[in-house]
Amino acid sequence: MSQVLDTPPPPAATAPDAADPAALAARYGLTVSGARPSLAEYVRQLWQRRHFITAFSTAKLTAQYSQAKLGQVWQVATPLLNAAVYYFIFGVLMGTSKGVPDFVPFLVTGVFVWTFTQSSVMAGTRAISGSLGLVRALHFPRAALPVSYCLQQLQQLLFSMCALLVILLCFGIPPAASWLLVIPVLFLQFAFNTGLALIMARIGAHTPDIAQLMPFLLRTWMYLSGVMWSLDHLIGDKDLPHLVLVLLRANPAAVYIDLMRFALIDSFTASQLPPHVWACAAGWALLVGVGGFLYFWKAEETYGRG
Repeated sequence: MSQVLDTPPPPAATAPDAADPAALAARYGLTVSGARPSLAEYVRQLWQRRHFITAFSTAKLTAQYSQAKLGQVWQVATPLLNAAVYYFIFGVLMGTSKGVPDFVPFLVTGVFVWTFTQSSVMAGTRAISGSLGLVRALHFPRAALPVSYCLQQLQQLLFSMCALLVILLCFGIPPAASWLLVIPVLFLQFAFNTGLALIMARIGAHTPDIAQLMPFLLRTWMYLSGVMWSLDHLIGDKDLPHLVLVLLRANPAAVYIDLMRFALIDSFTASQLPPHVWACAAGWALLVGVGGFLYFWKAEETYGRG
């Protein structure tokens, strides 16, 4: 009897998948939470949420000035006030308006187009780190956040463009067929801005301190982009290395600003555009737009972790 009681029971039969969690998960259709989907599936999921992206961007734009008494008027007033400050400092005090026909339309166009890029980059930098509650609570393609922020800035620019058209008419610049070029320019710039915002969103998600550094980098980029002055006049009488000239003329912010000026301002002629400007604008949009999307997608499963 003692021997019977002391004999251990035979081991239970082990289930075929018990020792292999991956096989067990596959058997019951379980997947890793937040796993990165394939690129094609990711694009499909993003397209399915296009209505969320547009609604989110519109809501953010509406709420941006909801506490101000003037409300949405600030959407136009803010870039106009920036242009007025730049005109006083650079146009009047520093004399950069000399030799630049239609300097006010020239300046306002540069400020509006640059603000679109600047705001998109800053919003993209904080897209993930500033929305951790949303990222951790809901499952959706994280690229929807940077894209929606860039769409918000595009809507902001369209409001500003209405004021710009009034300024053009007030300074005697009549409507022309070249104004239709604004559409492809905005499309290319939006693709470029979105790709750049996606790149900064991934960097900002893992290194939040980059948001503190970006204003200084963007200010330097602005001064190199001919927002307040003509790059053609600035570098025309200086003996700069050829590589520096090529980099200044291929600067994507300057390319989109110059194309917008060419489309809207009669006195800004094709001779003031960099060589192969349309190819350069399309190349930047394709390189940064597609490259930024792939760069962001590669880290999809890491957003909101930690």
